[in-house]
Amino acid sequence: MFRDKIDEKIIDFLRNDSRESFVEIGKKLKLSESAVRRRVKNLVGNGTIKKFTLEVGDANTTSAIVLISVDSTMDTSKVSTKLTKLQGVKTVYEITGQYDITVIIRASNITEINSCIDLLRKIPGVTDTNTVIILRTIT
Repeated sequence: MFRDKIDEKIIDFLRNDSRESFVEIGKKLKLSESAVRRRVKNLVGNGTIKKFTLEVGDANTTSAIVLISVDSTMDTSKVSTKLTKLQGVKTVYEITGQYDITVIIRASNITEINSCIDLLRKIPGVTDTNTVIILRTIT
């Protein structure tokens, strides 16, 4: 998976705006559209770029970060898998440190966030949670 500086710049452009055309990226890098297209195809083919996604902004959405401790006798990955099935859970991270898992929850209001957290706490193996509500996102 060799990547050169041009590949890194293409990745940065796509991270910033995945809709930016290969023509525009090519102009910035002094490459042809086909050269950029070929490089992106190679980055996808070798697994450097896993997927292209769409993130929908919704001013009426409430988000929370939940830090979760898992019982040391439980398999953390099994708990993580169960968490992914809960409505409202958008992302599950297995992490190191005081907590074992971090979950990002999105819902239309605080009541739905609380319902998701209540269900999350009932999953076997979850021993402790620490929740923070996201007040504002700065990009």
